[in-house]
Amino acid sequence: MVAVSENPSGSYEVFARKYRPRTFDDVLGQDHVVQTLKNAITQDRLAHAYLFVGPRGTGKTTTARILAKALNCKGGPKVDFDPDEDICREIAEGRSLDVLEIDGASNRGIDEIRGLRETVGFAPSSSKFRVYYIDEVHMLTPQAFNALLKTLEEPPPHVKFIFATTEPDKILPTVLSRCQRFDLRRIPSGIIADHLLHIAENEGITLSGAAAFAIAKGADGGMRDAQSMLDQLVAFCGESIDEGDVLEIFGFNSLEKIAELAGLILERDTATVLGKLHEQSEAGRDLSKLLGDLITHFRLLLVQIVDPGAETEEIAPELLATLERQRDLIRTDRLLHLIDLLAETDGRMKWAPNKKLHLEIGLIKAIRSLGEVSIDDVIALLDEAAGAAAPRSPAPPGKAPARAPQRPAPALDPVVSETKPSSVAAEKPAPQRPAEPTPAARPEPAAPSPTIEEKPLPKPAPPSGPVSGAALWDAVFAELVAQRPLIETWLRAASFLQHEGHVFAIGYPTELALYRDSVLRHKDLIEETLARFAGRNLELRVDLSSDLEVVLEPFEDEDEENENEAGQSDSQVAPETSAADGGGSNGSQESESATDSADDEPAEPVEDFYDDPLIKKALDIFEATHLKPNS
Repeated sequence: MVAVSENPSGSYEVFARKYRPRTFDDVLGQDHVVQTLKNAITQDRLAHAYLFVGPRGTGKTTTARILAKALNCKGGPKVDFDPDEDICREIAEGRSLDVLEIDGASNRGIDEIRGLRETVGFAPSSSKFRVYYIDEVHMLTPQAFNALLKTLEEPPPHVKFIFATTEPDKILPTVLSRCQRFDLRRIPSGIIADHLLHIAENEGITLSGAAAFAIAKGADGGMRDAQSMLDQLVAFCGESIDEGDVLEIFGFNSLEKIAELAGLILERDTATVLGKLHEQSEAGRDLSKLLGDLITHFRLLLVQIVDPGAETEEIAPELLATLERQRDLIRTDRLLHLIDLLAETDGRMKWAPNKKLHLEIGLIKAIRSLGEVSIDDVIALLDEAAGAAAPRSPAPPGKAPARAPQRPAPALDPVVSETKPSSVAAEKPAPQRPAEPTPAARPEPAAPSPTIEEKPLPKPAPPSGPVSGAALWDAVFAELVAQRPLIETWLRAASFLQHEGHVFAIGYPTELALYRDSVLRHKDLIEETLARFAGRNLELRVDLSSDLEVVLEPFEDEDEENENEAGQSDSQVAPETSAADGGGSNGSQESESATDSADDEPAEPVEDFYDDPLIKKALDIFEATHLKPNS
């Protein structure tokens, strides 16, 4: 832990100065910087210019002073120097003539830099190096930077430059390239809390662990900020400090209340969430800070879902248990969308006069998003329902069925009526209610076909010989359509490309990229079916090619072809019949009646469509209702 510095004046010294690190080992949370500087000193590989970058309170000035002590101590440069020797004490107190600390904000002009250049040539008075430390160096003007460039590039051997800044982007690239840059990070909350407990123990103060962690979270990675807050708490509370005191004085939000509010959001309890928000607003809490803490909580929840062991030192022990319970209440994709909505709300609140209104709207949107059904959920449910409603046995690979299961045209025996009047024969029956044939014209029932007991087909055996890729794809297509009818349209538009080695490739035209994406969602199922028919594992590859044409086959091609063929045959036979019968009308009318009977098959009633188990499942999922058209 950090040693206590002496105060020769005897006046009160704030914690930030009293417990300032005096050696490299005292620096907390910046091990990557400290270790590099130690190695450079030990190996005698010291640069002539260093740049320390980092937010406030992370130790830039402290590290610069410790480096100056290591350079100018007795027997230096060395790492294990005595911070109580005279030279080190002068540097710590700012009294050394060889270590000059310059404020870049107040000495930013070219005249000040010219004066610095004039003193660079002077040898150090009592030390080995002359160290120039410029704080907030980004405040220098471009002219001042340009005046410093030559000296910074080739300084005298006894001169070292140390710069510090919180905004490195404002420094000229020509200056950055001449320095070794060290980025000091925000100090983890756990390290800050432990250090505050150490200070409280030395000072005889009772500080609870929850209060120390609340101070550390409020300091946002700055040790100096945390020490200053502890000073203020001691002045207000005396020698006993708990978490409630921290929340009351600085207006912080309790981790417990933030976790409770997050849990209510995940449970979609909108009324209670708005009530809690009203309580915080009436208590004078900063609503922007409240939303920021809520986003931070959901971020920690996301980290726990993705990597449960990460960032545990940033999480209080009691909060960690809450996160473990809440991570089972939401999926990752929904949590990402929830964080996006809250972040959008945070952006609107920065410029909104009525922050409470925007926060309420944002929370309501976030809660409603948890109940929305995404298209991926719909596809998954429909696929699951289709797989449960239509289990089929695979067809043997030797016989590749047709690509699309077509409904065969009904085979009707010709009906010849000798007694039916010609006027009746000329009438066509209604599409949905065909006329009943007269007893004289009723066809004799066909002999019943022998009943064949259906047995489950065995699983397809691996082919004994080589099977062409096109035949294999036809067999796989038929099997997949039997298992998952919903993907038939996507598979029908695919074209077999090649079957080489363990890769089986199909392709789509570039215009059907959406079909390709839909098929890739079923890649595992297709590869499993390919393996069953091919007898070995194959990797499915789905390509897009501009050389392929968009060919979407209709479902009733065979019916239309049969109708066209029937029409052509009728037109060819009619003249012959007319010539043979001497132009009689009975023959043509009877032929037309037979053709109409074959073509005008009754349409499938709409009610049968809605009795399908798959359609019923979809209606139940979306709570839909079939609206019947007005007659």
